Amino acid sequence: MSSLLVVILDNSVLNVALKTIAQPAPTGLGSTQSQLEWAVNSYTLVFAGLLLTAGLLGDRLGRKKVLLFGMLVFGVGSVLSAMSTSSGQLITFRAVMGFGGAFILPATLAIIMNVFEPAEQPKAIGIWTGAVGFAIASGPIVGGILLDHFWWGSVFLVNVPIVIAAMIAMMAIVPDSKDPRRGKFDPVGVLLSIVGLAVLVYGIIKGGQLGDFTRPEAWATILGGLAVLAGFVVYEARSDHPVLNVTWFRNRRFSASVAAIGLVFFALLGVTFFSVFYNQSVRGYSVLQSGLLVLPLAVSQMFFAPRARLVVGRFGARAVCASGLIVTAVAFAGFLLLGQNTPIWVLEVLFFLMGTGMAHVIPPATVMIMSSLPREKAGSGSAVNNTFRDVGGSMGVAVLGSLLSTTYRNGIDGHLDALPASDRHAAGESLQATLAVAEKMGPAGRALVQPAHDAFIHAMHITAIGSASVALLGAVVVLLFLPGKNPAPAAGGDKSQRQTVEAQR
Repeated sequence: MSSLLVVILDNSVLNVALKTIAQPAPTGLGSTQSQLEWAVNSYTLVFAGLLLTAGLLGDRLGRKKVLLFGMLVFGVGSVLSAMSTSSGQLITFRAVMGFGGAFILPATLAIIMNVFEPAEQPKAIGIWTGAVGFAIASGPIVGGILLDHFWWGSVFLVNVPIVIAAMIAMMAIVPDSKDPRRGKFDPVGVLLSIVGLAVLVYGIIKGGQLGDFTRPEAWATILGGLAVLAGFVVYEARSDHPVLNVTWFRNRRFSASVAAIGLVFFALLGVTFFSVFYNQSVRGYSVLQSGLLVLPLAVSQMFFAPRARLVVGRFGARAVCASGLIVTAVAFAGFLLLGQNTPIWVLEVLFFLMGTGMAHVIPPATVMIMSSLPREKAGSGSAVNNTFRDVGGSMGVAVLGSLLSTTYRNGIDGHLDALPASDRHAAGESLQATLAVAEKMGPAGRALVQPAHDAFIHAMHITAIGSASVALLGAVVVLLFLPGKNPAPAAGGDKSQRQTVEAQR
């Protein structure tokens, strides 16, 4: 759990530090907006591109070995990132961290599937999911405390003691495991998966940065990534030693659960993206206060995720996953209730509902994914789960972020006529940009503040509808394609698979 915690915690902490890193030296690095985006995206790009390959290597070489390697690289990358003296160095070392993270995440879930007996796996995966929620919520709190007392690099150095302690514990306690029938290595499949995923995620990121997916830099790159991935699927279907067994997707339990994971993270990260700006820029909360506001999401996830298996045992995974997605959609739609002066307890209730809904989606869907596969393929199955989650989350930030940006610009444009032509475009890019221009204008800029808040709240409402719609789509997918309470074991499954299915009944 500590290895999972350090990866998720790091990414949520970094978001808090971006404003500080943007300040001139010695306070920060003086990074531009584009450089800050790539400090985040260089990690995402490398991480997403290597997930499938890392899962395969874990199955072939041993999950413990791969996890220790990933932790070592992640720790070294954290130290180098903390010591960066330029934005270019930070971007490069964040990519190193992404390289290490790609070898950590699939291995954590694969080790759970091989350490715990089938009857215990749903509870272990529930705890694994609860740890994710805890890390997401605690990141802004940890980041706020560190930045109040130390320099910006401390948000990376905090990883180091966790990495060291985790590696010592893993070497002493965690047993190694690997696929006893691993067969030949597939270099062509590995290359196609890395290129396809990296190009696809780059296109998604680019579209989000531009706020326009009709630009060739976005759609052409996305299509190129999809074309390479299509070639990957065709090649793997004909290979006798594939990186990814594409026939797994013929199993409705597997494919519907993977789709549910991707869609729920698409919707979730879109919401968390705009909620940060709502809390800090509209409501005026500090970074630390904003982090504390997310605690209900973490508490509900930590409480309900380990217990989701009990509800699944009574009602079945399809009913629980669909209900969880509907509750999540209701929470997203609840953002329509939020205005500039809405009592903050309303937001707290929405975060609690959001965490509750997701706690009843991610654990059972993950169990369904992993129990659909032979235990020896746990690393590859975990990699598929994390790939869809990461790509879905990246698409959520890019697509819903673009929707937020476009709607905001349309709402604020009519109030920017008094600005010089050279400043209008920059001021309309985001709420932060408008407020920055208003501050520079002094008393004359105060007239822009309220229209900016109103335009952002309207844009947030539109984006919340988009997030809720995606969550409802996930519920429809689950209801249509996920088997009912007593699915039959997958054909060809081994004894451990059948036992795991029985544990879900």
